[in-house]
Amino acid sequence: MKKKFSLKLLKKRFTRFIPGNGVTGMDQKELESYFHSLDRSFFVDNDMKKYADLDEPLPIGFGQTISQPSLVLEMTRLLAPEKDSKVLEIGTGSGFQTAILAKMSAEVYTVERIAELMEKAKKRLEALNFSNINYKVGDGSLGWKEYVPYDRIMVTAAASVLPDELVNQLATGGRMVIPIGPPNLQELKLITKTDNGDIHIRTVEMVRFVELKGQYGWTV
Repeated sequence: MKKKFSLKLLKKRFTRFIPGNGVTGMDQKELESYFHSLDRSFFVDNDMKKYADLDEPLPIGFGQTISQPSLVLEMTRLLAPEKDSKVLEIGTGSGFQTAILAKMSAEVYTVERIAELMEKAKKRLEALNFSNINYKVGDGSLGWKEYVPYDRIMVTAAASVLPDELVNQLATGGRMVIPIGPPNLQELKLITKTDNGDIHIRTVEMVRFVELKGQYGWTV
């Protein structure tokens, strides 16, 4: 039997990944409350809705997936967005992660290379009455230079190496969560930029994500 996700199980999964480095500004209870109020079935097509309460990734078309819920929550806690954070998200996908970021931060800039997925995600997020999300169809490996710097960067596709473009767009004192590695298995990395511009990289765990396509990602 496949495992459904519950708050108790999710807490057990990511207890060892609670952010350090002095990050205290994110309201953990608010995150958990909103996460469990958000209907994941709203973010998938009709034929996948019956699987929405399983803790596993699901296809959303075009070779892309909606990530497993426990990993979405874990990555959000690692990113630790605050109420005044400006967040860049690379890979809008279904919009599920986008909604959580928008709830927990001041403003979200989200980039998706597949126009059809972006159109669906935007409709869903507008239906949820978010007014702090900015949308762009394009190469996510390039980031979104017009609005730099970003306090937080969430990358929901696997890069072959850490893209310099994204590091350059991260604000001092900022945090980035990104999977890095070959197509079938990657290391989830927490990137932090100190106030003097030094970059610190910490490996969190092994994960599987679709490939980040683009100029500074895998070939489209």
